Amino acid sequence: MLSRFLPRFLMTFCICLFIVIMQFLWRYIDELVGKGLSIDLIAELFFHAALSLLPLALPLSILLAALMTFGDLGEHIELTALKSSGISLTTIMKPIGILMVFVAIGAFFFMNNALPKSQVKMWTLLFSMRQTSPTLDIPEGTVYSQIPGYNIYVKRKDKERDMLYNMLIYDVSQSSTYPRIVAADSGRLSMTEDKRHLLLTLYKGSWYEEMRTGSGVNGLSGDMYRRETFHDKVIMIPYDANFNRMDDENMKSQYVGKNISELQQTIDSVTLKVDSAATFIVSRMRTQPVCGVPSRRNAYKDGKWVAEVVKDVKLDKPANLDEMIKSLSTQEQEQVINQALVRATSAMQDMQFQGYSISDDNFIIRRHQIELMKKFTLSLACLIFFFIGAPLGAIIRKGGLGMPIVVSVILFIIYYIIDNMGYKLARDGRWEVWQGMWLSSAVLMPLGIFLTKKAVNDSAVFNPDAWLNFLRRFTGLHQTRKLEAKEVIINEVVTADALSRIEDLKTSCQQFLDKYPGRQRYIDYWQQGYDKAAVKSLAEQVDSVVDYLSNTRDQMVLNKTMDYPVIRQLLTYRPTANKTLGTVLAALFPIGIPGWVVGLRHQKNLKRDIRATIKTSDQLIAIFNGEYNREAEYN
Repeated sequence: MLSRFLPRFLMTFCICLFIVIMQFLWRYIDELVGKGLSIDLIAELFFHAALSLLPLALPLSILLAALMTFGDLGEHIELTALKSSGISLTTIMKPIGILMVFVAIGAFFFMNNALPKSQVKMWTLLFSMRQTSPTLDIPEGTVYSQIPGYNIYVKRKDKERDMLYNMLIYDVSQSSTYPRIVAADSGRLSMTEDKRHLLLTLYKGSWYEEMRTGSGVNGLSGDMYRRETFHDKVIMIPYDANFNRMDDENMKSQYVGKNISELQQTIDSVTLKVDSAATFIVSRMRTQPVCGVPSRRNAYKDGKWVAEVVKDVKLDKPANLDEMIKSLSTQEQEQVINQALVRATSAMQDMQFQGYSISDDNFIIRRHQIELMKKFTLSLACLIFFFIGAPLGAIIRKGGLGMPIVVSVILFIIYYIIDNMGYKLARDGRWEVWQGMWLSSAVLMPLGIFLTKKAVNDSAVFNPDAWLNFLRRFTGLHQTRKLEAKEVIINEVVTADALSRIEDLKTSCQQFLDKYPGRQRYIDYWQQGYDKAAVKSLAEQVDSVVDYLSNTRDQMVLNKTMDYPVIRQLLTYRPTANKTLGTVLAALFPIGIPGWVVGLRHQKNLKRDIRATIKTSDQLIAIFNGEYNREAEYN
């Protein structure tokens, strides 16, 4: 089993890793192209990106490899041969399951030790490449704005002589509202040896500049204008084209660069900070004066600050604030109200500012908790996907890359959507972090247990006939019979026996029709319905007659036997056997009335099939008695 699984696992892992790396490339390609980066830097970035994306590729590769391995065994009847020799599916899965346990353990240590370092390197390189200036390639007929502080327009280029013609330069590097404009007949662009400055050599041009000097002098206007004509001019522009790698220490302090112990230490320290800030805010709110009278005051006792309750001020008589306000003049009332509004607004803004600080700290705590949970979720995801892929491959019994890839992609998309939804809910604080991060595992684990149980018991989970029969039972779709003449007949059809069976079937059908002559009323349908046991007995009786007559040598009898309808046993014949529950459902009109309409339609179809059974029985009796008239049937 290991020799079959390992090559497929390595192949699918490489394919999945290549796909996620390509997705990473398309996402950041605009920030990498055109900056003159060396091959070794690109290779280093992709190496660390591959390690960082491994948690995304590993579960998918395990699912796909397990599906391919067990699907191939089932497709080539090898799985059936192993089971027939007394080897259970759990025994067959055991070696790969043990391997997956070691893979899960390795994934945990990778997430804790190697992944933080790789993510630090990857994000440091990526941010450094973002800040690297692009290589100079000024196009023709387009304004080039990649040089900071300058916009350059070139009408024509001569690549052989390295010359630029009909140049127009807008210098917006100064803080002035109006840019400096330089127009030149031709020019040449080069770079200094240290690649930190651009040398722009211009020929036959003019320099225009608006000079703002403020107030006028000696009656002259304060706005001055400067124009300069030159034969040749050299402009030096600061432009650092070197690649400057950022320091890793800045990224190591982020949550992506920490292991479990460092994450837990940060969570504890920030939590302590939040608790201290919350305690301070609460104590400060308690000490805020009410109507100018402080209710509490801070006191330093036993090495810590405590809030003491200020004794109530005793008044000679109760104070009536309304009367006190009314006793003031209109101007004084307005002043008092404005002061109260200012104080309330100031207190509210102060508390909001403190709340924003605590909210930022809580966000940091959640991000660190999410990263802490990720150290464990990958290991469990590897095991879950194996126990989904292995039994699913044994059930569908399709190897290769066709069906397994389709099923794997669908399941992984479901997992990815659920995992991202849980991550965002946990990140935004709508759910607890552990609830959001373990959501995908909680959803897929029951699926793995269900599929493993069905595969061990050889249940036909993906048998199309079983699902079609269930759909027919649920929706009431019609089903036809197909019979073929048998080459070898062991039990010959006896005419007397056949007539007796058909007569009994007619009697049972007529009794059922007599028992339910008309359409059931609304309340009768929900409380009584049709007797499902009688319907089941009738269906079994029809099937018994059909099975007996299928042994006939008379082709006319065989053809007419196929006219027997299939008596379906639908749930809508009697929705519930509990009268109390039926009464409750009848009282719920939005549910009861549509259910009653559908049930009446299915009951009507049942009676139609029973009448067709009686008609077919009469025709078979006429055939056996030699009295059958085919023309009378169609007339």
